[in-house]
Amino acid sequence: MDLLDDDAPRGNQPEYSVSEISGAVKRVIEGEFGHVRVRGEISRVSRPSSGHLYFDLKDDRAVIAAVSWKGQAARMSVRPEEGMEVIAIGRLTTFPGQSKYQLIVEDIVPAGAGALMVMLEKRKAALAAEGLFDAARKKPIPFLPEVIGVVTSPSGAVIRDILHRLRDRFPRRVVIWPVAVQGERCAPEVAAAIAGFNAIVPGGPVPRPDLIIVARGGGSIEDLWGFNEEIVVRAAAASRIPLISAVGHETDTTLIDHAADRRAPTPTAAAEMAVPVRMELLAWAGEQGARLTRAMRQRQDLRAQRLADLSRALGRPETLLDPARQRFDNWTDRLGPALLAAATRKRAGFNATAARMQPGLLTGFIGRERRLLADRAGRLMPALARLARDTARDCARQRGEVGQLAARQSTAMRQRFDKLCERLSVLDRMRLTLGYTETLRRGYAVVRGEDGLLTTKAAAEAAGTFEIEFQDGRLPATAGPVARPRKPKGDPPPPFQGSLF
Repeated sequence: MDLLDDDAPRGNQPEYSVSEISGAVKRVIEGEFGHVRVRGEISRVSRPSSGHLYFDLKDDRAVIAAVSWKGQAARMSVRPEEGMEVIAIGRLTTFPGQSKYQLIVEDIVPAGAGALMVMLEKRKAALAAEGLFDAARKKPIPFLPEVIGVVTSPSGAVIRDILHRLRDRFPRRVVIWPVAVQGERCAPEVAAAIAGFNAIVPGGPVPRPDLIIVARGGGSIEDLWGFNEEIVVRAAAASRIPLISAVGHETDTTLIDHAADRRAPTPTAAAEMAVPVRMELLAWAGEQGARLTRAMRQRQDLRAQRLADLSRALGRPETLLDPARQRFDNWTDRLGPALLAAATRKRAGFNATAARMQPGLLTGFIGRERRLLADRAGRLMPALARLARDTARDCARQRGEVGQLAARQSTAMRQRFDKLCERLSVLDRMRLTLGYTETLRRGYAVVRGEDGLLTTKAAAEAAGTFEIEFQDGRLPATAGPVARPRKPKGDPPPPFQGSLF
């Protein structure tokens, strides 16, 4: 038989289209593997802008393509990373467009504590390389904060322990920011709480904390995993307010402990770090006051003893004052006779001056002054008369100058007005010459419609009614066909019927 013979008999097997085969395979796979848990290592993680998550699950012999849609990826408790060994929970399906099967992942859990610790160490090394754990950037804790912000669950025993210890040691004002301390909402809520405390404006309705405590009770590594998330660590490192981390028990360590300014082994220890013991502080203040009083008294006694020792080396005060007292007595004895002698000399001088003072001298002085005054009065009147004449003459001269200036101004204004009138007349004649009214005198007309000028026959027909302006007036008209019968030559033209077309 020829191998190329088209008439070869066919079997009785049915024929399938590609789509039918793909659909059958899809139904079989989804029916058999509707809900599976697959353990493997994550590789080739891809996060496009659509929000979906694509990655591969592999072991030492096979690879399965996996995809998690946007809503499912947002609800995952663990963020997939390259090299993690996880258990993926989902269902198997096919992708007919590429003839392959894939796993639709709904959730991911670590495949044991060992995988979590590997991922934790990897994240810790990456954050430490950025300098988020450096000791140089840590801030000191205030000695006695006025307001303490606590980020924790409001319903747990942790907040009661913190409030009880603060009340016993040193009562302070506490502002609680309630958050979830476990599960997928833990990390974003804790990060938002730290940022929210830092965003409070000082002096506002809500007091701004001077210290933040992030607290949670003990638990497994999975329970505390929210405090290992990158957003929480970055929020703690970026906090401008000093922060104490009190997550878990003394043996529990999370990444927020490295980024915080202080780490407390327990929430109760965090409250002890936050405030001192009030009674101990009062006792210390009293002790320091007593020490200060004793020191001042000892200092005062020492100064008094030193002053007494120095005073013994000085002489008696009386010996210092005796020479001055003796000089004072000598001057006192000499003061009385000196005053009498001075008064006698002054009296003799006054008597000599009084002998020279006679009424004739005063009369002569008054006469000289009167004559001088009369002479000056006689010269004053002619001077005033001359001043008045000069003033009148100056006023008359200035009045004449003002009149001349007024006449010149009036003439100049009249000439200016005449020039402007002449210029206006010339411009008006030019306007009339260039205006359309002169064109109307030459036999033209202006056609106006309701919306403005009509310049074409089509516009006039569309307008219907319009107005024609001639040289001597305006005439309304309508557009429409009008029969024009021929008239013998020499007859006058027919009267205007109200239509141009």
